[in-house]
Amino acid sequence: MVQVKPKRTVSSEGPDPIDIHVGGRLRLRRNLLGWSQDQLGKASGLTFQQIQKYERGANRMGASRLVQFARILDMPVGWFFESMPELSLRGPSMSDNKPAALEGVLTQDEFLQRRETAELLRAWYKITDPKQRRKILSLIKSIGEEGN
Repeated sequence: MVQVKPKRTVSSEGPDPIDIHVGGRLRLRRNLLGWSQDQLGKASGLTFQQIQKYERGANRMGASRLVQFARILDMPVGWFFESMPELSLRGPSMSDNKPAALEGVLTQDEFLQRRETAELLRAWYKITDPKQRRKILSLIKSIGEEGN
């Protein structure tokens, strides 16, 4: 008797929230290192398009691929799952329990995944004089308060 495997279909709801989270953490680490998708692709034997799909969560990352990225990016595998909402690990009802984001305010993960955040952090840590850092921080705060 021949067994027929059911076809794997893509959910009409889009990528799984866990895949999106892990992909976002991949993007975060790549950006913090200042690498392009092409550079990470070459280091892992993939194309930049494949890296894009992993980062968006459109492609699921298998265990061996996750370990490969962890080695390349010099991070423990568990790091990719840090700061994931507990609800994501509980079961199929996770999409119903997503916390509502504040309108116009980025979540911590969204903030950290932005390229400009990584650029700002790299530039910030190049400033070695504590007095200069305090002055810059004061300037940024005052500019931010003007917009409110």
